[in-house]
Amino acid sequence: MTKRHILAMALSLSLTCGPTFADDTELTPDDGGSAVIGIEKWAGGDHRSEANRTRNQYRHPVETLLFLGLKPDMTVVELWPGGSGWYTEIIAPYVRGQGAFYAAGFDRETEVEYFKRANKAYAGKLAARPDLYDHVRVTELAPPEKLDIAPAGTVDMVVTFRNLHNWMGRGQAEAVLEAAYRALKPGGILGLVEHRGNADTPQDPAAKSGYVNEDYAIKLAEDAGFQLVAKSEINANSKDDADHPAGVWTLPPSLRLGDEDRAAYQAIGESDRMTLKFMKPGE
Repeated sequence: MTKRHILAMALSLSLTCGPTFADDTELTPDDGGSAVIGIEKWAGGDHRSEANRTRNQYRHPVETLLFLGLKPDMTVVELWPGGSGWYTEIIAPYVRGQGAFYAAGFDRETEVEYFKRANKAYAGKLAARPDLYDHVRVTELAPPEKLDIAPAGTVDMVVTFRNLHNWMGRGQAEAVLEAAYRALKPGGILGLVEHRGNADTPQDPAAKSGYVNEDYAIKLAEDAGFQLVAKSEINANSKDDADHPAGVWTLPPSLRLGDEDRAAYQAIGESDRMTLKFMKPGE
Protein backbone atom coordinates (compact mmCIF):
# COMPACT_ATOMS: atom_id res chain seq x y z
CA MET A 1 0.00 0.00 0.00
CA THR A 2 1.42 3.41 -0.96
CA LYS A 3 1.86 6.31 1.43
CA ARG A 4 -0.84 8.17 -0.52
CA HIS A 5 -3.33 5.38 0.13
CA ILE A 6 -2.44 5.30 3.83
CA LEU A 7 -2.90 9.07 4.07
CA ALA A 8 -6.25 8.92 2.29
CA MET A 9 -7.46 6.21 4.67
CA ALA A 10 -6.29 8.16 7.69
CA LEU A 11 -8.02 11.30 6.45
CA SER A 12 -11.26 9.42 5.83
CA LEU A 13 -11.21 7.87 9.30
CA SER A 14 -10.34 11.13 11.04
CA LEU A 15 -13.10 13.06 9.31
CA THR A 16 -15.63 10.32 10.12
CA CYS A 17 -14.72 9.54 13.70
CA GLY A 18 -13.01 12.71 14.93
CA PRO A 19 -9.93 12.83 17.17
CA THR A 20 -9.98 11.09 20.55
CA PHE A 21 -6.76 11.99 22.31
CA ALA A 22 -5.36 14.27 24.98
CA ASP A 23 -4.29 17.85 24.21
CA ASP A 24 -0.63 16.98 24.83
CA THR A 25 -0.52 14.32 22.10
CA GLU A 26 2.87 14.39 20.38
CA LEU A 27 2.67 14.74 16.61
CA THR A 28 5.35 13.27 14.39
CA PRO A 29 6.01 15.54 11.38
CA ASP A 30 6.66 12.64 9.00
CA ASP A 31 3.62 10.64 10.10
CA GLY A 32 0.79 11.35 7.64
CA GLY A 33 -1.85 9.96 9.99
CA SER A 34 -0.74 12.21 12.85
CA ALA A 35 -0.79 15.22 10.56
CA VAL A 36 -4.39 14.45 9.62
CA ILE A 37 -5.45 14.01 13.23
CA GLY A 38 -3.60 17.09 14.42
CA ILE A 39 -5.07 19.45 11.82
CA GLU A 40 -8.54 17.95 12.16
CA LYS A 41 -8.36 18.43 15.92
CA TRP A 42 -7.90 22.18 15.60
CA ALA A 43 -10.29 22.59 12.67
CA GLY A 44 -13.09 21.08 14.75
CA GLY A 45 -11.99 22.37 18.14
CA ASP A 46 -14.37 24.06 20.55
CA HIS A 47 -12.06 27.09 20.71
CA ARG A 48 -13.67 28.02 17.37
CA SER A 49 -17.16 29.48 17.12
CA GLU A 50 -19.94 27.35 15.71
CA ALA A 51 -20.19 29.78 12.78
CA ASN A 52 -16.52 29.32 11.93
CA ARG A 53 -16.68 25.55 12.23
CA THR A 54 -19.76 25.51 9.99
CA ARG A 55 -17.64 27.06 7.22
CA ASN A 56 -15.42 23.95 7.23
CA GLN A 57 -17.85 22.29 4.82
CA TYR A 58 -17.05 24.96 2.22
CA ARG A 59 -13.39 25.70 2.96
CA HIS A 60 -12.09 22.18 3.63
CA PRO A 61 -9.25 23.28 5.92
CA VAL A 62 -8.01 19.78 6.75
CA GLU A 63 -7.72 18.69 3.14
CA THR A 64 -6.34 22.08 2.07
CA LEU A 65 -3.55 22.17 4.64
CA LEU A 66 -2.63 18.55 3.99
CA PHE A 67 -2.43 19.29 0.28
CA LEU A 68 -0.10 22.20 0.95
CA GLY A 69 2.07 19.96 3.14
CA LEU A 70 1.69 21.69 6.50
CA LYS A 71 3.66 20.07 9.32
CA PRO A 72 3.80 21.04 13.00
CA ASP A 73 7.50 21.95 12.96
CA MET A 74 7.14 24.53 10.20
CA THR A 75 7.51 28.30 10.34
CA VAL A 76 4.35 29.63 8.70
CA VAL A 77 3.22 33.10 7.64
CA GLU A 78 -0.46 33.80 7.05
CA LEU A 79 -1.04 36.89 4.91
CA TRP A 80 -3.90 39.16 5.97
CA PRO A 81 -5.67 36.80 8.38
CA GLY A 82 -8.45 39.38 8.80
CA GLY A 83 -10.37 40.11 11.94
CA SER A 84 -11.76 36.62 12.40
CA GLY A 85 -8.47 34.78 12.01
CA TRP A 86 -10.40 31.87 10.51
CA TYR A 87 -7.30 29.93 9.47
CA THR A 88 -5.20 31.29 12.35
CA GLU A 89 -7.47 29.32 14.67
CA ILE A 90 -6.24 26.13 13.03
CA ILE A 91 -2.63 26.77 12.01
CA ALA A 92 -1.34 28.74 15.00
CA PRO A 93 -2.21 26.11 17.66
CA TYR A 94 -1.03 23.33 15.34
CA VAL A 95 2.51 24.71 14.99
CA ARG A 96 2.69 26.30 18.47
CA GLY A 97 4.75 23.57 20.11
CA GLN A 98 7.33 22.85 17.42
CA GLY A 99 7.15 25.57 14.79
CA ALA A 100 6.37 29.28 14.53
CA PHE A 101 3.47 31.37 13.23
CA TYR A 102 3.53 34.89 11.80
CA ALA A 103 0.34 36.83 11.14
CA ALA A 104 1.11 39.45 8.49
CA GLY A 105 -1.81 41.74 9.15
CA PHE A 106 -3.04 45.15 8.13
CA ASP A 107 -1.13 48.39 8.68
CA ARG A 108 -1.30 49.33 12.37
CA GLU A 109 -1.33 53.03 11.42
CA THR A 110 -4.10 52.69 8.86
CA GLU A 111 -6.89 55.20 8.42
CA VAL A 112 -9.09 52.61 6.73
CA GLU A 113 -11.95 51.83 9.12
CA TYR A 114 -12.31 48.22 7.99
CA PHE A 115 -8.62 47.60 8.65
CA LYS A 116 -8.87 49.28 12.06
CA ARG A 117 -11.78 47.09 13.09
CA ALA A 118 -10.09 43.95 11.80
CA ASN A 119 -6.85 44.73 13.65
CA LYS A 120 -8.78 45.27 16.89
CA ALA A 121 -10.80 42.08 16.47
CA TYR A 122 -7.72 40.01 15.65
CA ALA A 123 -5.77 41.39 18.63
CA GLY A 124 -8.73 40.58 20.85
CA LYS A 125 -8.85 37.01 19.57
CA LEU A 126 -5.17 36.45 20.32
CA ALA A 127 -5.39 38.04 23.77
CA ALA A 128 -8.44 35.98 24.75
CA ARG A 129 -6.61 32.65 24.38
CA PRO A 130 -2.95 32.98 25.32
CA ASP A 131 -2.84 29.22 25.77
CA LEU A 132 -3.27 28.92 22.00
CA TYR A 133 -1.95 32.18 20.54
CA ASP A 134 0.77 33.42 22.89
CA HIS A 135 3.46 32.52 20.34
CA VAL A 136 1.82 34.31 17.40
CA ARG A 137 4.10 36.99 15.97
CA VAL A 138 2.09 39.81 14.41
CA THR A 139 3.75 41.72 11.58
CA GLU A 140 2.44 44.15 8.97
CA LEU A 141 1.78 43.77 5.27
CA ALA A 142 1.05 47.19 3.83
CA PRO A 143 2.67 47.82 0.45
CA PRO A 144 4.66 49.66 -0.60
CA GLU A 145 6.30 50.60 2.70
CA LYS A 146 5.67 47.65 5.02
CA LEU A 147 6.69 44.34 3.48
CA ASP A 148 8.81 42.69 6.19
CA ILE A 149 6.36 39.92 6.98
CA ALA A 150 9.09 37.71 8.52
CA PRO A 151 12.90 37.59 8.48
CA ALA A 152 14.10 36.92 4.94
CA GLY A 153 14.78 33.30 4.07
CA THR A 154 13.43 31.85 7.33
CA VAL A 155 9.91 30.68 6.44
CA ASP A 156 8.79 27.21 5.38
CA MET A 157 5.31 28.14 4.19
CA VAL A 158 3.34 31.28 3.32
CA VAL A 159 -0.42 30.91 3.00
CA THR A 160 -3.15 33.25 1.83
CA PHE A 161 -6.86 32.59 1.61
CA ARG A 162 -9.17 34.64 -0.63
CA ASN A 163 -6.96 37.73 -0.61
CA LEU A 164 -5.40 37.95 -4.05
CA HIS A 165 -8.32 39.94 -5.48
CA ASN A 166 -7.91 42.51 -2.70
CA TRP A 167 -4.28 43.10 -3.57
CA MET A 168 -5.09 43.27 -7.26
CA GLY A 169 -7.72 45.90 -6.55
CA ARG A 170 -5.17 47.99 -4.66
CA GLY A 171 -2.39 47.48 -7.21
CA GLN A 172 -0.37 45.53 -4.64
CA ALA A 173 -0.38 41.92 -5.86
CA GLU A 174 3.15 41.99 -7.28
CA ALA A 175 4.63 43.57 -4.14
CA VAL A 176 2.87 41.07 -1.86
CA LEU A 177 4.06 38.05 -3.82
CA GLU A 178 7.60 39.41 -3.86
CA ALA A 179 7.43 39.86 -0.07
CA ALA A 180 6.33 36.24 0.29
CA TYR A 181 9.16 35.11 -1.96
CA ARG A 182 11.75 36.98 0.16
CA ALA A 183 10.46 35.52 3.41
CA LEU A 184 10.54 31.91 2.22
CA LYS A 185 13.50 29.58 2.40
CA PRO A 186 14.63 28.02 -0.88
CA GLY A 187 12.21 25.14 -1.38
CA GLY A 188 9.57 26.90 0.74
CA ILE A 189 5.89 26.71 -0.19
CA LEU A 190 3.35 29.37 -1.13
CA GLY A 191 -0.22 28.16 -0.70
CA LEU A 192 -2.86 30.26 -2.44
CA VAL A 193 -6.63 29.82 -2.32
CA GLU A 194 -8.73 32.29 -4.33
CA HIS A 195 -12.17 32.76 -5.84
CA ARG A 196 -11.88 31.32 -9.34
CA GLY A 197 -13.19 33.30 -12.29
CA ASN A 198 -14.58 32.05 -15.58
CA ALA A 199 -11.64 31.23 -17.85
CA ASP A 200 -13.64 32.41 -20.88
CA THR A 201 -13.99 35.90 -19.41
CA PRO A 202 -11.02 38.29 -19.75
CA GLN A 203 -9.46 39.10 -16.40
CA ASP A 204 -10.22 42.48 -14.88
CA PRO A 205 -6.79 43.55 -13.52
CA ALA A 206 -8.53 45.11 -10.52
CA ALA A 207 -10.67 41.99 -9.89
CA LYS A 208 -13.69 44.12 -8.98
CA SER A 209 -15.94 41.04 -8.93
CA GLY A 210 -13.67 39.31 -6.42
CA TYR A 211 -12.94 36.56 -8.94
CA VAL A 212 -9.50 35.83 -10.42
CA ASN A 213 -8.84 33.59 -13.42
CA GLU A 214 -6.60 30.68 -12.52
CA ASP A 215 -4.09 31.25 -15.31
CA TYR A 216 -3.82 34.91 -14.29
CA ALA A 217 -3.09 33.99 -10.67
CA ILE A 218 -0.47 31.46 -11.73
CA LYS A 219 1.27 34.00 -13.96
CA LEU A 220 1.38 36.56 -11.13
CA ALA A 221 3.11 34.02 -8.87
CA GLU A 222 5.46 32.84 -11.58
CA ASP A 223 6.41 36.42 -12.41
CA ALA A 224 7.44 36.78 -8.76
CA GLY A 225 9.78 33.80 -9.15
CA PHE A 226 7.61 30.94 -7.92
CA GLN A 227 7.21 27.57 -9.59
CA LEU A 228 3.80 25.89 -9.70
CA VAL A 229 4.02 22.54 -7.90
CA ALA A 230 0.42 21.33 -7.94
CA LYS A 231 -3.24 22.30 -8.25
CA SER A 232 -6.16 20.85 -6.32
CA GLU A 233 -9.93 20.86 -6.74
CA ILE A 234 -10.44 20.52 -2.99
CA ASN A 235 -12.26 23.86 -2.87
CA ALA A 236 -14.04 23.63 -6.22
CA ASN A 237 -17.76 24.36 -6.43
CA SER A 238 -19.37 23.52 -9.76
CA LYS A 239 -22.59 25.33 -8.75
CA ASP A 240 -20.82 28.69 -8.87
CA ASP A 241 -20.68 30.22 -12.35
CA ALA A 242 -18.73 33.27 -11.09
CA ASP A 243 -21.35 35.63 -12.54
CA HIS A 244 -23.39 37.39 -9.85
CA PRO A 245 -24.90 40.88 -9.45
CA ALA A 246 -22.66 41.82 -6.51
CA GLY A 247 -19.70 39.71 -7.50
CA VAL A 248 -18.45 37.00 -5.20
CA TRP A 249 -20.02 38.83 -2.25
CA THR A 250 -23.44 37.83 -3.59
CA LEU A 251 -22.75 34.35 -2.21
CA PRO A 252 -22.38 33.19 1.41
CA PRO A 253 -21.10 34.21 3.81
CA SER A 254 -21.57 37.84 2.68
CA LEU A 255 -24.99 37.53 0.97
CA ARG A 256 -24.70 41.19 0.00
CA LEU A 257 -28.13 41.29 -1.69
CA GLY A 258 -29.87 40.52 1.59
CA ASP A 259 -33.13 38.65 1.09
CA GLU A 260 -33.09 38.98 -2.70
CA ASP A 261 -32.80 35.42 -4.09
CA ARG A 262 -31.21 34.49 -0.79
CA ALA A 263 -32.25 30.84 -0.89
CA ALA A 264 -30.80 30.41 -4.37
CA TYR A 265 -27.44 31.85 -3.35
CA GLN A 266 -27.37 29.80 -0.17
CA ALA A 267 -28.01 26.71 -2.28
CA ILE A 268 -24.92 27.53 -4.34
CA GLY A 269 -22.80 27.85 -1.20
CA GLU A 270 -19.45 29.58 -1.05
CA SER A 271 -17.53 30.40 -4.22
CA ASP A 272 -15.70 28.10 -6.58
CA ARG A 273 -12.04 28.31 -5.56
CA MET A 274 -8.68 27.42 -6.98
CA THR A 275 -6.16 25.87 -4.59
CA LEU A 276 -2.60 26.32 -5.80
CA LYS A 277 0.73 25.17 -4.39
CA PHE A 278 3.88 27.01 -5.44
CA MET A 279 7.52 26.61 -4.45
CA LYS A 280 10.40 29.03 -4.17
CA PRO A 281 13.11 27.31 -6.24
CA GLY A 282 16.00 25.83 -4.31
CA GLU A 283 19.45 27.34 -4.55
